[in-house]
Amino acid sequence: MKLKCIGCEVLSRSIYLSAAQSPHIIDLELIQYGLHQHPSVLRSRIQTAIDASQGKGYDAILLAYGLCGKSTYGLKAPAAKDGMPGLKMVLPRAHDCITIFLGGRERYNAQFEKTPGTYWYVQDYLERDDGSGASMSIGANTSADGEEAYAQYVEKFGKDNADYLMEIMGAWQSHYQRAVYIDLGVGDGSRAEERARGDAARRGWTYERLSGDMVLIRKLLFGEWNEDFLVVEPGQSITMTFDEKILGCALV
Repeated sequence: MKLKCIGCEVLSRSIYLSAAQSPHIIDLELIQYGLHQHPSVLRSRIQTAIDASQGKGYDAILLAYGLCGKSTYGLKAPAAKDGMPGLKMVLPRAHDCITIFLGGRERYNAQFEKTPGTYWYVQDYLERDDGSGASMSIGANTSADGEEAYAQYVEKFGKDNADYLMEIMGAWQSHYQRAVYIDLGVGDGSRAEERARGDAARRGWTYERLSGDMVLIRKLLFGEWNEDFLVVEPGQSITMTFDEKILGCALV
């Protein structure tokens, strides 16, 4: 098969390695991870990449994403048009990239039940830092985003209410108890692990190192699409199921 993979750059090492080993022809397109902080923008960017792939001879489009804060909700698989065949899309049934890093929903759920307040660290977050100030820890916001949000709150609600909202938003640290570094065994992740250890010590969190599992990315790029994947047929769009399946699809 000839496949187009559109993925988040926080999965870059996993994607590149699996693509190199895949029996299929795979073209890759990575999208900036910082766009996760703006789901509607990320959704539009992914859809643009999907639409641009039609008519290029691909058998399917692979999305190396989960639901990711609703960023993939509503994405549409291209239907046949203007003599071009439709394209199906395939993506993991995952809440976010943590599920993908850990290798599946069961392990993700076990970790969430064990310690819901977990701050996750991965190697590619540090390596893909573009100097804009985006954190290498999953779930963090940039200072620029905070300033922008504050300005918007002042404009909409007034300064006193804006100060209160920012105080509430800034209390996120009190809800976390654990820092976890996920080691996928690809490249030198010592800087990311050092950051995780340091943050844990400074904030009074426990620290853990977990081995990652690339099975979902590997199966995605190897065309081994079992029940852990959603196949979106041409003309269908991605929906949310609000159950253990996480993602579904429906005709637009």
